[in-house]
Amino acid sequence: MTDPSVNYQGLTPEEVYQTLATRQSGLYNEEVAKRQTQFGKNLLESKKQESKWLRFLKNFTSLMAILLWIGGLVAILSGTVELGIAIWLVNVINGVFSFIQENRAQKATEALKNMLPSYARVVRDGIEQKILAEDLVPGDILLIEEGDKISADARIILSTDLQVNQSALTGESNPVRKNARLVTDSDVTALEADNLVFAGTTVANGSARVVVTEIAMQTEFGKIANLTQTVADEKSPLQKEVDRLTKQISVIALSVGIFFLMASVFFVKEPPVRAFIFSLGMIVAFIPEGLLPTITLSLAMAVQRMARQNALVKKLSSVETLGETSVICSDKTGTLTKNEMTVHNLWTTKKEYKLTG
Repeated sequence: MTDPSVNYQGLTPEEVYQTLATRQSGLYNEEVAKRQTQFGKNLLESKKQESKWLRFLKNFTSLMAILLWIGGLVAILSGTVELGIAIWLVNVINGVFSFIQENRAQKATEALKNMLPSYARVVRDGIEQKILAEDLVPGDILLIEEGDKISADARIILSTDLQVNQSALTGESNPVRKNARLVTDSDVTALEADNLVFAGTTVANGSARVVVTEIAMQTEFGKIANLTQTVADEKSPLQKEVDRLTKQISVIALSVGIFFLMASVFFVKEPPVRAFIFSLGMIVAFIPEGLLPTITLSLAMAVQRMARQNALVKKLSSVETLGETSVICSDKTGTLTKNEMTVHNLWTTKKEYKLTG
């Protein structure tokens, strides 16, 4: 990995060459081989995914699903075999449906890798070459022109009327003018610098000769890809509420079952076996076998509606989380230029606070 503390936009072309130990005519082939060993391939790494079987089985291990498994078993033990099998079938159908929906979304997220090009034009040892983009290394001299997808983060050395579409990174649809001029303002971030280009963006106009500064997961695009893979797997408000309801139902069902078992044996004088079967029936009656598929179907319908609006939902429970959202903070690049979000006012039930920083 190159030194992340280096401020490439504040370096002259000569200083960039020196920092990356390269030259105008490009790296020697021997040096390229060394750097490929040192830095690895210019590829977006995928977080090791759970096996499909494990993801499939997870759909049957929520508290509500476990309650349904136990409920089906209790129903069978109490003599209502058809009801027990029906409860199990509901659980299986619900789990399969959830897995299919989430697996479909998982495949769609893999399309992020396709935003990086397959080939790149470089100058190595004074010769222009077309290489696999995955073989790029820091210090490579990369040639870009109109229509090209940029393969790595780089510092511009020479440019001709260069404009780059950075919407993949910033959301700003208008092309950004780029040039090789030095950026002396220390407050300018890398994404705001006019002399830097980034992996995953597209050349809208012009051409340029650039020096590769970062590849793979060290690029700005790679950092975004990494964020999508490292989000903590937390339970949604709906999942927490269903778990809470499941615990309450379990406690109430067991309490009622035990109460009727004791009452039948000691007060009604029923035979213990008959009293036990009766109490099992009472427990089964408390199980909401239709709740889980109803929730799953409702969320799936919401996912389909969002998909028609080009919104991808990886987890069904995320739909309900979005419904719980009351405030969304966002930044329109080019409109809000401080590159930060600051709370200016706070309202409580008692008073209003004004914040200065």
